[in-house]
Amino acid sequence: MKKVTVLLCSILLLSLQSCGIYSFTGANTGDAESFQVNFFQNQADLVEPGIDRLFTLSLQDLIQNQTNLSLANENADLIFEGEIVDYYIAPMTSTANNTAAQNRLTIAINVRFYNTLEPEKDFERVFSFYYDYDGSTQLVGGDLETALDEIYTRITQDVFNAALTDW
Repeated sequence: MKKVTVLLCSILLLSLQSCGIYSFTGANTGDAESFQVNFFQNQADLVEPGIDRLFTLSLQDLIQNQTNLSLANENADLIFEGEIVDYYIAPMTSTANNTAAQNRLTIAINVRFYNTLEPEKDFERVFSFYYDYDGSTQLVGGDLETALDEIYTRITQDVFNAALTDW
């Protein structure tokens, strides 16, 4: 009976230790302890005020919520920087009257990622996503917020996956 108890305790102890390595987000931060997200300036031809600040904050929030890294203003182990390179609206479908029945907002963001501890993981890549909406709708106010939220949720998750997961 004593051997069975020792065996069960050993199995329980080993299983609890292995849980510390697993991450529900799949993030692998290695030995990194801090990250910084530099301001993503809007360099798109069509400028929508405030989208640069919103993207920068969205990326910071995602990394803080899905890792145990500390946010730093300088000299961080992981550094994200870049710029918004495209912001455009294009008609997707038309009506019999040659007006847009559906439009698509597309945003593209160039991201440079630096891992000061493992430079072989550095990259520069463009991430983009879109939001389709009714052609009779003006993309302002709450409609614009909804579009930006959906686009930024997807882009920030793609950046996170490219930088911190092996998926």
